Amino acid sequence: MNQPPIIGDPNNRVRIVVATSVMLTFISYWRAAAIILNDLGSSAFYAGGIAEEAIGKSAPWLIIGVMLFSFAVRAVYVESCSMFVRGGVYRIVKEALGGKLAKVAVSTLMFDYILTGPISGVSAGHYIAGLVNETFLTMTAHGWIPQALLSLCHGVPHLNANYTAMALAVAVTAYYWRENVKGIEDSSEKALKIMHVTTVMVIILLAWSAITLLTRPFQVPPLPLPSHLHFSRGALGFLKDSNIAKLFGVFGIMMAFGHSVLAMSGEESLAQVFREIAHPKLKNLKRTALIIAIYSLIFTGGATLLAGMIIPDGQRLAYKDNLIAGLAMHLAGPPLLGLIFRAFVVVVGFLMLSGAINTAIVGSNGVLNRVSEDGVLTDWFRRPHRRFGTTYRVINLVVGLQLLIILASRGDVYVLGEAYAFGVMWSFVFNSLSMLVLRFKYKGERGWKVPLNVTVGGFEIPVGIASVSLVLLTIAITNLFTKSVATVSGLIFTGIVFMVFTVSERVNKRKFALTEGHMKEQFQLLQSETVERESVGVRPGSILVTVRDYNTMVHLRWILGRVNTTEQDVVCMTARLSWLSSGISGLTSEQLFSDYEQTLFTRAVAIAEKFGKRVSLLVVPAQDVWSAIVQTANALQCSAVAAGVSSKMTAEEQAFRLGTAWEQAPAPKRQFVFYAVGPNMEVSTFRIGPHTPTMKPEDVQLVHRLWLEITQCPGLDKLHHSDVVTEALERFAQEYRGAARDEILGEFRLLENQRQAPDHNRGASDGESNADRTDA
Repeated sequence: MNQPPIIGDPNNRVRIVVATSVMLTFISYWRAAAIILNDLGSSAFYAGGIAEEAIGKSAPWLIIGVMLFSFAVRAVYVESCSMFVRGGVYRIVKEALGGKLAKVAVSTLMFDYILTGPISGVSAGHYIAGLVNETFLTMTAHGWIPQALLSLCHGVPHLNANYTAMALAVAVTAYYWRENVKGIEDSSEKALKIMHVTTVMVIILLAWSAITLLTRPFQVPPLPLPSHLHFSRGALGFLKDSNIAKLFGVFGIMMAFGHSVLAMSGEESLAQVFREIAHPKLKNLKRTALIIAIYSLIFTGGATLLAGMIIPDGQRLAYKDNLIAGLAMHLAGPPLLGLIFRAFVVVVGFLMLSGAINTAIVGSNGVLNRVSEDGVLTDWFRRPHRRFGTTYRVINLVVGLQLLIILASRGDVYVLGEAYAFGVMWSFVFNSLSMLVLRFKYKGERGWKVPLNVTVGGFEIPVGIASVSLVLLTIAITNLFTKSVATVSGLIFTGIVFMVFTVSERVNKRKFALTEGHMKEQFQLLQSETVERESVGVRPGSILVTVRDYNTMVHLRWILGRVNTTEQDVVCMTARLSWLSSGISGLTSEQLFSDYEQTLFTRAVAIAEKFGKRVSLLVVPAQDVWSAIVQTANALQCSAVAAGVSSKMTAEEQAFRLGTAWEQAPAPKRQFVFYAVGPNMEVSTFRIGPHTPTMKPEDVQLVHRLWLEITQCPGLDKLHHSDVVTEALERFAQEYRGAARDEILGEFRLLENQRQAPDHNRGASDGESNADRTDA
């Protein structure tokens, strides 16, 4: 067999292509929880102030009610994720209600995500501006500011809170734009660090507040009864000239709940981040959901209630835009110590609120990537960044819209909060109603179900999901009438985005003639002259999985089900065949990575995501598949190679071809195990390279009998079984190289004919076997 110039030959330099999947980086459940909590937890810094401005002093109880209800909403998302790895509102609604309503649902969701960044960034800016102004007041009261500066500022120096907040929001948004262009791994690391610092602040805040409640008088916020609700004129929306809220007490409570629901934002991020959660996915998803549920209830609900109890009624609205900072200033102890703690709270709040901007960008990117994969957006949006491999064009679009909203809001948190609720509520409604429909439409197994399911006569009634859907739909309809800013702006935004999706989808179908659901993953292509571990980015001892037919990838599933990729890397390799060596060296990355390779690796990525494990992707040009596999395995220092059992060859024949290629490969070369995996996951295992052969039981018995006889002779009682085998092999070699060669070859031919007889199964020529189809 001629040796093909694949790697390492300076006279025949060829190019291999390392394909990097966008977002194919899996993160722990702690990192996933940190990303989501930067959104959910950040609402603690502004939700209470916005709610009290709208409905009065009972706001803390409504916030706690929303946080408790979020447990049920989160359960719906966990069930949806257990059905679809690439889930979220779009996939769920499409499966249940069709493509048009799916585009409407994702349009409302984008309104939520686009507003998450601005409201978080502007709120962070208000905390900074409030701290600076409070510091100026304290310094002036102590005479620490020179008189000349006071004269220059015409009194106490003061920052315009709204414009300061707007400027800071723009700066932080620009920072996280850059971080997300670099990739999720960087951004999730920062989110985790932010949550570490936030946790320290929350512990101090809760402990100090408890001491304050024990040492000072406090007031308990009135319960959210109809008589205790006092709606501002703006909070009544289209009903501001009506008495309907007073006439119907329950309706008033629903209105109040709707004005507090922004504390529950960020649930959709759970579905979007689920794709990146590491193995075991569902177990880690449940852990993530539990962490964010407990954390957000204690922090958001607890901090809002404590602010209502400790800050005097007459002073609380002065801190409506930085409520927790106001709480820090009213804790027991010296005022200067309170100011220092407030500075700490502001720093933490700024970090967490700015982290919510990151979450909004991550979530928006995930949502738009899902719809793009389905053909709703063209491939232009998902084209990877040349250096970082991220969908930077989607990120640019999202951040651009966020910056426009920040500038348009002029730093008004209340206006942003009112508009924010539209996307939050309607994305929840579409998701829960769709999951309710899928309970009856989709009868397949789920990894988990929302509790409260009653079976009557063999028919399951999903009481839990139905109740959640009813509550969400009722509140969403109520908000349409009571949140005029949200209704008008939300409907306009949703309509525009829906039209963009519709037009883009039609253009995409005409251009590519694709049906829905057949879009391909986008990959970043990195060229290299030779196959090297450094270029592929794997550690020694990896497993090479050869892939060629995207319909037969059982072997990849088998490997991923058994390998811990945090300890051992998995490389998916396909060979690009060319029969002319001159043709190989001239191939570009685009020629090596055609539509077929893109489809092939798209399927491989989907399988890897389902397992929550990472795979590396590699295209190698070759004239011979078997030599390509062997040389790639040697170059990457692989410990094993896995392939599917071919429809044209048995596993033994595949192993023989691979062994022949190994013998002809140049030194140095490594031994490795070859697994051949059949369609039903039956596995044959072979050792490629010199190894201990598999001996039949009768051969072992023969060696043992000879050993017993020989050790009976005087002076040979210390002889080993291996000595018998060594002597036998040496004598065989002498006879084979002598006059008995033809006789020995005749006996081997007779043995081979017996093996090929119809009443015998053909065995392996050299040992054990287990492998996939060999399609590199």
